[in-house]
Amino acid sequence: MTKYFKCRDFKLPLGKKTYIMGILNVTPDSFSDGGKYNEIERAVEKAREMAENGADIIDIGGESTKPGFVPVHMEDELSRVIPVIEIIAKDLHVPISIDTTKSVVAKKALQAGAHIINDIWGLQKDSTLARIAAEFNAGIIVMHNKEDKIYIDLMQEIKTYLRRSIQIAINAGIELNHLVIDPGIGFGKTLEHNLEVMRNLDKLKELEIPVLLGTSRKSLIGNILNLPVAERVEGTAATVALGIARGVDFVRVHDVLEMSRVVKVSDAIIRGLEK
Repeated sequence: MTKYFKCRDFKLPLGKKTYIMGILNVTPDSFSDGGKYNEIERAVEKAREMAENGADIIDIGGESTKPGFVPVHMEDELSRVIPVIEIIAKDLHVPISIDTTKSVVAKKALQAGAHIINDIWGLQKDSTLARIAAEFNAGIIVMHNKEDKIYIDLMQEIKTYLRRSIQIAINAGIELNHLVIDPGIGFGKTLEHNLEVMRNLDKLKELEIPVLLGTSRKSLIGNILNLPVAERVEGTAATVALGIARGVDFVRVHDVLEMSRVVKVSDAIIRGLEK
């Protein structure tokens, strides 16, 4: 396990706490909060609120990746994310992540002040993202994804995919301590697949790269509880606590205030109280 996660001028020690990544969707159609923060002022205000409530990282996305999403033109994505990044990069002292699959968007976001690229295809749709991350000394989150939901050995296939992503990053000149892996809850997986991943999160530690868990308000929770998106806070809390017990290092969440409390208690139990 690397001792730090590095992303440009930030260096986050690993093992002492679980880092909270606050989700900021500047889109009209995200599955959970689409349209709430697609105005610059409201998005910036939300970023400030998340930082005050305990977010260690702000993850900004300008294109929905919900099932059946309609791809967004690059210029539209840029117009949504760049103005917000420019403001909060100056306003807040927290790492900023750009959630994108487009290399042009990633590069312009890093030029605007972002620190991390969050790629839902783990560099396997556009390996240019790896070269851009290396150029800017940025952090990069590589997620497992799949076009279908057919597996022979789910966890082994996820690990094989992520190993390939890690190798793409290494080949581009990215050091291991700039990498985070994400098993991709809700992406190319059925409910049973998602539950199996949750039960086996600790197996990802074999890859010796920090792990991010993104379960917030997802169908995994909705299908179990039969509740709409707005009523999945408690279910999210259960997955966050279990994820920390299984060794994850980062959790990506919408409800930062509530999840920061869950993380604090879970960390006290699992990692020990901060001195």
